[in-house]
Amino acid sequence: MRLPRRPGDTPPPGTRRRPPARPPQSEKDSPDPAPAKEIPPPAGHGHGHGHGHGPAAPASQRVRKLLIWLLAPLALATVVGMIVLYPWGSSLPKSAVPQGTPVQAAITTATSGPCLQPGQVQVGSQPDPDTKPCLTVDLQMSDGPAAGKPVRLTVPIEPSTPRFSAGDKVVLAYNGGNPLDPQSFTLVDFQRGTPLVLLAALFAVAVLVLGRWQGLAALVALVLSFVVIVLFVLPSILAGENPLVVAIAGAGAIMFLALYLTHGLSARTSVAVLGTLVSLALIGILSAIFSAAASLTGLDDSTTTLIASLGHGIDARGLLLAGIVIGALGVLDDVTITQTSAVWELRRANPSLSWRELYSSGLRIGRDHVGSAVNTLVMAYAGAALPVMLYSAISGVGLGALLGSEDIAAEIIRTLAGSVGIVAAVPVTTVLAALIAAREPVEHLISTTKPAESH
Repeated sequence: MRLPRRPGDTPPPGTRRRPPARPPQSEKDSPDPAPAKEIPPPAGHGHGHGHGHGPAAPASQRVRKLLIWLLAPLALATVVGMIVLYPWGSSLPKSAVPQGTPVQAAITTATSGPCLQPGQVQVGSQPDPDTKPCLTVDLQMSDGPAAGKPVRLTVPIEPSTPRFSAGDKVVLAYNGGNPLDPQSFTLVDFQRGTPLVLLAALFAVAVLVLGRWQGLAALVALVLSFVVIVLFVLPSILAGENPLVVAIAGAGAIMFLALYLTHGLSARTSVAVLGTLVSLALIGILSAIFSAAASLTGLDDSTTTLIASLGHGIDARGLLLAGIVIGALGVLDDVTITQTSAVWELRRANPSLSWRELYSSGLRIGRDHVGSAVNTLVMAYAGAALPVMLYSAISGVGLGALLGSEDIAAEIIRTLAGSVGIVAAVPVTTVLAALIAAREPVEHLISTTKPAESH
């Protein structure tokens, strides 16, 4: 009679792995293996929570207090910076170069031939071979001071000018003169409103269908990010504030809005915010140091056009640095959220792990992610700089001079500084997440797994 009671009294190691028959009912009452049974299921399910598919389990009071002490000064500094930098009571400067009022029109006919002014006629049947041809277009204006009226314009045919044809919907620039005089209008561009709206609607539908409520939150965060750029970053820079300082404040506001709206107000999101802030600061410092060391001026074609339109100087190098900081923000968000979610799930799956073990395991996950993230950033910048690289490639100045030119060197520093920040975001965010997740009490981790299982 003693032998049947031995398994229930002191189960030997391995008894639960290879039971000879169904487990005795008394094994369910054993206090040791029960937590091990309850913890693993949330690990698989909790990964979805880390990406916002459901509400993450609330953090313990100890962790919440720690995160508030860390994040509250940074959030306050962001708000104060935006208040101080915003040009209160001043309007946006007007362009010193007349741009004209946009007027929409449709081309009815388009013919190529000699460049003749109104009233001129061609003498002879053969045009001069040395003269460049022009495109004569008849247009019907759909709005503006001469809506419904026809107008005929002559446009020189150059390699750098668009190719207009009959049926195209175009945009004219009206200079404020006599609306019945063709000289008051200039043909400048195509109308692109309809395809852009359709593509934006397709994008929104795709995000909502796949992401549902989280997709809606992501769209709201995207809209608010553009609101911060349009209503704070642009006016502050145009008012003469330091572009890099403005970009840091604006990026901080975008980061708080985007991360918390998309991923929820949780401890893991707060850790991702901390990691993103540290990485952004590193990107800003590296960009400032190496752009100064490389004597970058930031005076590319777009900045030169901006300065000419403003009629006064602007911190062109600061504008370059501001673009680097804002451009790297999106990729950083992805990296930091992934790392914090991985560390939190590792901690929940095995509460016995120390912060060093959490850091080592999370870092191994991050190594797989960082390569693709860096490649994404490099390809994005390379695609944007493709015309500049093509122009430099045909200049025939050699590889060294090509890489050292202003435009190419700016893209190299932009790419490498952002990539260093992304690489650094993995260990920085992982160690922050490991230190904070390790402070979660084991009892709290176990108690928060039961709602996750029922969910």
